[in-house]
Amino acid sequence: MEIKSEDYVVYDAEGKVMGRVASAAAKSLLQGKKIAIVNAGEAIISGDKRTIVKKYTTRLNLQDKANPEHSAYWPRRPDMLMKRIVRGMLPYRRPRGKSAYRNLVVFTGMPEAFKGAKVEERSFKGQKGMYVKSIKLSELSKLLGYDSKM
Repeated sequence: MEIKSEDYVVYDAEGKVMGRVASAAAKSLLQGKKIAIVNAGEAIISGDKRTIVKKYTTRLNLQDKANPEHSAYWPRRPDMLMKRIVRGMLPYRRPRGKSAYRNLVVFTGMPEAFKGAKVEERSFKGQKGMYVKSIKLSELSKLLGYDSKM
């Protein structure tokens, strides 16, 4: 699949609050735009580190007692985790949400195809001075068991 940067609206998540980037992306997706989120691993989650890790660890360990294969799946990789969070903000079981979800691509770093692309400047609240307690998405992924060397 060939990705052309001119087809996508690019959001840079570096130093931005993850939920705010995800909700802006979800809204644009529902309007019919193609969205690319770059530097997803550098997005921050505000809150106490232990509480956030506990919350996502609990989500990973949830299993259906009758058939564990039917359990919800939560990824550990930062880009896939960001994509899963955006999916939660879309009506992904309906045709409108499915087509919107297909128009989303998320990258951990800055891929070559988007190096010269115009990044959408939105006034997301950043980390500086706002959130004393926070954790990066890549750090959360490592604590959940993701090994980036694989």
